[in-house]
Amino acid sequence: MRPLEAPRSGRLARNVVAFSRLLRDAGLPIGLDQSIAALRAVEAVGLERREDVRAALAATLTSRHEHQAVFDAAFEAFWRDPKLVERMMAALLPKVAGRGKPPAAAQRPARLEQALHSGPRAAPKPSFAPDADDEVTIDAMLTWSDRERLRTRDFESMTVEEFREAVRLVREVPVPVDPVPVRRWRAARRGPVDLRATLRRMARDPSLGTVARQARRERPAPLVILCDVSGSMERYARVLLHWGHALMRTRPRVAVFTFGTRLTDVTRMLRHRDPDEAVAAAARAVEDWSGGTRIGPSIDAFNRHWARRVLTGNAAALLVTDGLDRADDGSLGAAAAQLARFARRVVWLNPLLRYDGFEPRAAGVRALLPHVDRHIPVHSLARLEDVGRALREAAAPRRPASRTESHA
Repeated sequence: MRPLEAPRSGRLARNVVAFSRLLRDAGLPIGLDQSIAALRAVEAVGLERREDVRAALAATLTSRHEHQAVFDAAFEAFWRDPKLVERMMAALLPKVAGRGKPPAAAQRPARLEQALHSGPRAAPKPSFAPDADDEVTIDAMLTWSDRERLRTRDFESMTVEEFREAVRLVREVPVPVDPVPVRRWRAARRGPVDLRATLRRMARDPSLGTVARQARRERPAPLVILCDVSGSMERYARVLLHWGHALMRTRPRVAVFTFGTRLTDVTRMLRHRDPDEAVAAAARAVEDWSGGTRIGPSIDAFNRHWARRVLTGNAAALLVTDGLDRADDGSLGAAAAQLARFARRVVWLNPLLRYDGFEPRAAGVRALLPHVDRHIPVHSLARLEDVGRALREAAAPRRPASRTESHA
């Protein structure tokens, strides 16, 4: 078996850390303690035999049997040609072509392929000395202009590859909810006088002339996402669920519900670390995925069973639907009015607003409009970024006709 080439002094740690980051981006739960243990294990076994290094890294960086396939593919890709992988990670390129032929994409797990081809962090400097006869050609297949075009492209008109890239980029959309003040106070340099703290200071040392100040504590406002997963909303629903998963990874008080003909709580499924597995689990739990639409009964079920539990602490509600309700019982207006009373703000994300000639002619659209604070399109990545602005705006009297925003 071919042994690993011994790196220069001080470069072994960089290689092990870069390999750990690659596995983490591929979905494996790897912490700092495991990276340190991996480095110590490699130093203990040495670099004479390639299989010894593989076994040492596998013993410290994998904890479950299903992680082994991802680890094996990553090990072959990373340690086969470290210069190639490091350059492609540093340049954030989706495709690399060079003399060293990488493993076929079909043989790699999808998450590993995505981790190899892109990442938010720059890779460490190459750990192996470059050879004069090695030629590596790096071709940027996804340029900045392509990313800008993808931001304004309608999710429904994207190709399969474009949709995969959009799903990855949607996780980078900024968090849309600002912190809200609570009743408790904290010490601050500016603000109202904290009389109690000032008297305590004077009791300890009367010569102190400083005045204690205080300010309101802030915490992230709860956010509830009600997502329509009917047939006409299927592609938009997948993007929004990936976005909801990203929000749940950064904010503690996010709840996600889906509805078609019935209401389903998918918050627990979306807590999975891997976004693809989380959305797949949510889709399996939803029995009415890509089916019919009964918006009124679904919102009414949310109001009766969940609203008092999740719409607390100045919570905002995001209603993701096209408003095409097939229920003819007239319950949508009353259910939307009750939802507006529970939530601090109700923002309606409607992909039909991408059309210039959109008019609220459908009965479901007319029933919802009087009870929402904002009615904005959500058909592209650029429009999804507008959700934050809609949620941050100060409360104002509801005038739905003037609050419907067309696409740009």
